[in-house]
Amino acid sequence: MRWLIGMLALLWPVSATAQGVDPALLVADMVYVESEDVLVAQGNVEAIYDGRRLNASRVVYDDANGTLSIEGPIRITEPNGDVLTATSATLDEGFENGILAGARIVLDEQLQLAAVEARRLGGRYTQLSRVAVTSCQICGRNQAPLWSIRADRVVHDEEERQIYFDNAVFRVLDVPVFYFPRLRIPDPTLDRARGFLPPEVRTSSLLGFGAKLPYFIPIGAHQDVTVSPYLTTESRTLELRYRRAFTYGDIVVNTAVSRDSLIDDLRSYVFVEGSFDLPRNFKLDFGLQSVSDDAYLDVYGYSSADRLKNFAEISRYDRNTAFSASTSVYETLRDEDTTETRPSTILDMTYEQRIFLPRVPGEFRLNADAHGHYRPSDLDIDGPDEDNVVDGRDVAQFSVTASWRDRYTLPGGIRAGLLGQVSGDAIRIAQDATSEPQADVLTPAAALELRWPFIRRGRGGARTLIEPLAQIAWSGGERPTTAADESTRQEFDEGNLLSISRFPSTDRRERGRVTALGVRWHHQDPIGWDAGLTLGQVWRDDADPAFTKSSGLSEAESDLLIATHFATAGGFRISGRGLLDFDAADFSKAEARIDWETRRLELGASYLLLKADAAENRDDPQSEWTLDAAYDFTRAWSADGYWRYDLSDNRSDRAGLGVTWQNECVSAELSVSRRFASSTNLEPSTDFGLVVSLKGFSTGGSAKEYRRTCSTF
Repeated sequence: MRWLIGMLALLWPVSATAQGVDPALLVADMVYVESEDVLVAQGNVEAIYDGRRLNASRVVYDDANGTLSIEGPIRITEPNGDVLTATSATLDEGFENGILAGARIVLDEQLQLAAVEARRLGGRYTQLSRVAVTSCQICGRNQAPLWSIRADRVVHDEEERQIYFDNAVFRVLDVPVFYFPRLRIPDPTLDRARGFLPPEVRTSSLLGFGAKLPYFIPIGAHQDVTVSPYLTTESRTLELRYRRAFTYGDIVVNTAVSRDSLIDDLRSYVFVEGSFDLPRNFKLDFGLQSVSDDAYLDVYGYSSADRLKNFAEISRYDRNTAFSASTSVYETLRDEDTTETRPSTILDMTYEQRIFLPRVPGEFRLNADAHGHYRPSDLDIDGPDEDNVVDGRDVAQFSVTASWRDRYTLPGGIRAGLLGQVSGDAIRIAQDATSEPQADVLTPAAALELRWPFIRRGRGGARTLIEPLAQIAWSGGERPTTAADESTRQEFDEGNLLSISRFPSTDRRERGRVTALGVRWHHQDPIGWDAGLTLGQVWRDDADPAFTKSSGLSEAESDLLIATHFATAGGFRISGRGLLDFDAADFSKAEARIDWETRRLELGASYLLLKADAAENRDDPQSEWTLDAAYDFTRAWSADGYWRYDLSDNRSDRAGLGVTWQNECVSAELSVSRRFASSTNLEPSTDFGLVVSLKGFSTGGSAKEYRRTCSTF
């Protein structure tokens, strides 16, 4: 037993005297002492110690010289999954120094390093001579891997997790392609390593042919920089991404500088995003965006945003309170817009408190909202632009609402809800000669909501719900004579069918008596399909001109709200919502989405319809189709694409197609996209892209998920 424990303690890099002897296991056909200092284990030798496993045909331990002689085939499996095989080996105590003949190392079940000879140095380095490296699976003795790197010498630094090559030749199907006198790559176990990331080749009708070569630079454990030179026949660009993680937050900076043949000036952009946890459960979110010209982001593919938003927000949310304060500064990139006549600086603050009093039923809520926005224009009437909004109007508003609400179950299973509230609004308007400069309004309101759910349970767990809905709401007070600058776009949907006011902001509130009726139907079937339908309509005493025509709420009798969905266990799903105008016998607004997802196919289509509405600055109807799809032809081949078609103008807007091929050691993606739209600052363009990644390195992606099976025929 003393010989057995001594051999195992020296076989692995663990000090038995310093740490004590951990449980060990040695299994062999025969174990015997050849002399006083020599222990021999022979025949199907298997030793397990400290998570490591050794398999060999014969092991000889010489205590006098402190050496191990191992005859193969040898297989050593590390706790992290690394595998070392050899035909024979001579090692010293602790497995720190020695020579292995016919060595082969598999790192993280991905990268294979095969060598004529391997030397262990200092327990940290493994030096290999005449080496072939690949992550491709090789099925036959004479089969060449798709790619490989051959080198005179390779050193694997286990501590730094780096692999160094001398006189390396990169081969494709065993054909030499590139020569590197010196080469360093991270091994697959390293998550963040300095070095080049997969390059990208791109061709653009505006920028010409070019290539992008990102270089990743870690700066300590919590920050890094990625520098990406992007050179084309028509431009020179330097991209940079900086990331830093703090104890209580993180920040990301994306920026680029370009000089191209499209314009004479230097072009650039900077996007900054950050999020931090503050004391007392507060949270800070902020973002900064800046660009040199309107077309830069779209031409270079950095963003499709048509407005820049610089903002900072402090918020805190818990069970009974909600608080948010933010400031935002917008800059438009649309050629038909001007920042001076749009609200560019916006301030918002909201606070809500839930209060539960002892022996008092229901729930009390206190809401406070403050809002202000500023237009840089000094004009107080409509200027030379053709919009219908006063150019210089600036607005400030403060609102307070106190409310009480409770729910009851009545006989017959009817669910009743009561709501009573009082709101006060103080509105101030500047630089608008068409509006009253101020208004102070008090609005009392009350609502009764009734729901009568009927549930039927069928065989096998089927469940059907039919729920009639009704609400009677009343709001008093007079509507302010100040201009409405926020409630200019309204939506009528399932979320506000039962609501005291359907305006998106408090600068307008519904007045008088309003009745809403609806019905909700929902069915769940045990075989896997699910369907739902919601119908709803609103009636008021008089038409409300503050609602736009396309909102469906402008008349005394609203449009009919129709919302539905249907889904099956086979991956098919359809959902839609629309407002049916009875007078025109047509939908004033509609949207729909269809998806079908199987093991190999993802197919989706969206439809959007908005009728013309001068009150929403939409002189012509808008309608478009959007299609997107992805399909896995085989394990290796897949494709995805999208297409957006403008039905109003009868033209395509954007389209794109990508094809990906991959196996266990390579991933290649070819993409093409086309932007058909044009404006004064954007031209139609076509872009091609190609990205090839070698798997098995930390920079190229994992090679674990894809495994081939070698054919026996």
